[in-house]
Amino acid sequence: MYPLHREREQPIFSARAHVFQIDPATKRNWLPASKHAVTVSFFYDASRNVYRIISVGGTKAIINSTITPNMTFTKTSQKFGQWADSRANTVYGLGFSTEQQLQQFAEQFKEVKEAARLAREKSQERYELANPALNIAAPQLSQELSDDRHSPPLLTVNGPGEEKLFRSKSAEVELTVEKERVKKMLSEGSMCEINLEAELFTLQDSNAKLVAALQEANGSVEQWKQQLAEYQEETDRLREQVSELEAQLGHPAAAAHTDKEELSRSLEELEALLSAKDQEIHSLRSKKTDVGELEREREEAIQRLQELERRNTELEGQIKSTEKTLSSSREEQEKAEVEVRHFLEALDVKICDLNDLRQSLANLVDK
Repeated sequence: MYPLHREREQPIFSARAHVFQIDPATKRNWLPASKHAVTVSFFYDASRNVYRIISVGGTKAIINSTITPNMTFTKTSQKFGQWADSRANTVYGLGFSTEQQLQQFAEQFKEVKEAARLAREKSQERYELANPALNIAAPQLSQELSDDRHSPPLLTVNGPGEEKLFRSKSAEVELTVEKERVKKMLSEGSMCEINLEAELFTLQDSNAKLVAALQEANGSVEQWKQQLAEYQEETDRLREQVSELEAQLGHPAAAAHTDKEELSRSLEELEALLSAKDQEIHSLRSKKTDVGELEREREEAIQRLQELERRNTELEGQIKSTEKTLSSSREEQEKAEVEVRHFLEALDVKICDLNDLRQSLANLVDK
């Protein structure tokens, strides 16, 4: 029967919500009718002129509630609303993801309820016009309703030309009694249950936000770990470069030291040679040897002296060049040390930030 009804009914409004029903045993607790949010729709049956709220989970109808003018949709929290169905002898509850969806559903429920009231009034007017005997039989029926409230709701009246049935006012009395009973049932329910339901949805939203924040924080931690590993690799590489620079700077210094020692030895040899020549000159002069030979030896000594002076000049140029190379190497070393110092300071700052982030994550997890 249900698929046939759906074929002749037209949906007029739909929303997604978590569906609950009141516990029939305690009349206090909510029982989930769906594991996740399902579609809840308002349907209009043009052939019967009735409105229904229908929700299907798989092949099972979770909600099949015919809307009557006596129904009331109550918003118990920012995202939760409920209504009582006396025909189904239950109370339905809907939990929405936003307050706007709840407001739209409540407004649609109000509009459909008003349409159901107008439809009932028009149906009663048409039936009263078609059955004049209804107005005559009504005073007699009131006495029977007072004697037996649960008497059958259908009576036989002799109409003009054929036998007709009409619904007595006992249905309205039953609806009124049922409405009072449902109101009493809802009033007896603890308001803590409703507050807990609202708090449950709030906690679910907070939990989802915390999970998203935790995932984002975990992603940041992994990114910081990767950056830290890259910084450590860069630090090792810079340290190796510094070691290479120090080694390179050490070789020119040794070469300069060797050149200085060689120059000192050359000067000592030159001084010793000059002393020896002076002694020879003095000896030759004392012996009064050949002046020509003495001049030749003096010229040779002068040439050797000039050669030594030239060599001395070359060595001094090499020393100056070595000193310049050593100075530039020291500047490069100092510059590299400054860069390494700045990098290590930046690395310390990054490590402090990482520690703060880890502490924040720990506090977040503890909460």
